[in-house]
Amino acid sequence: MSLLKPNRLHIGDTVGVIAPASPPNQKILRKGIEFLKGLGLRVKVGKSVEKINGYLAGSDEERLEDLHAMFLDSEVKAIFCACGGYGTARLAANIDYELIKANPKILWGYSDITFLHTAIRQETGMITFHGPMLGSDIGKEDTHTLSKQGFQQLFASTKISYTERFSTLETLVEGIASGELVGGNLSLIVSTLGTPFEIDTNGKILFIEDVNEEPRSVDRMLNQLKMAGKLKDVNGIVIGDFCDCTPNRELTLTLEEVINHYVLWANKPAIRGFMMGHCNPHISIPLGAQAVLNTNNKSLIVESGIE
Repeated sequence: MSLLKPNRLHIGDTVGVIAPASPPNQKILRKGIEFLKGLGLRVKVGKSVEKINGYLAGSDEERLEDLHAMFLDSEVKAIFCACGGYGTARLAANIDYELIKANPKILWGYSDITFLHTAIRQETGMITFHGPMLGSDIGKEDTHTLSKQGFQQLFASTKISYTERFSTLETLVEGIASGELVGGNLSLIVSTLGTPFEIDTNGKILFIEDVNEEPRSVDRMLNQLKMAGKLKDVNGIVIGDFCDCTPNRELTLTLEEVINHYVLWANKPAIRGFMMGHCNPHISIPLGAQAVLNTNNKSLIVESGIE
């Protein structure tokens, strides 16, 4: 499938805010929306963003309607997800992918949004953006400047160059890998297996991150990826932040031991330590863009995700 890059943003553009998963903290979201306005953008908020249906921001139909409406609205140039949580996978089978393909635009989010990233990319070829969200990150008082600076890649064609100026990086397997950058939250990646939206890792650079998962849970998920052939197929592995993934039992493997076991088995170029995921700062990246992972200089270079 040919690569589909959304158009860049300009000062004065209108952008949309939706909640395709869980209901956001409204106070934090309001501050996040003010951040977008501070970038010179106008903001439209989806109808279901303030709705609460248990752990969902409204019904599946309401959240899906917001997603479709924002892609269909010619005035809206980008779509930002308010928060993650749970629920985007419930929408995937009913998304109008032809509508999205005919109206490509920036889609931004992470965590539970990983399922949307994967489904939309594989059904349309469109690049999407893995970055901090308005109602769970950007609207907080302690949000790092680097997390906010990541939004600038939406206004100008810019390569992402992640080196040790951002964080200490550790090489697990040496080498140079190139390919399309895919992945995101490990739990959501695994949840695509056996579905029509099963992640394709063949010839790709796989990025993984997660939050609040014990080492044994990370072990289970990586083992499932291994048995599904997803680690064998990759060109390289980018290991992001695994926030609060600590054991609550005495007899355990460490998170490092678990990750090392599977990465060393895959034997593809791999680096750990990227501040990408449930962390502060959170460095934003375009998923679906071409990337190069180089252990010689400990870097990840990602092509611009916009036209």
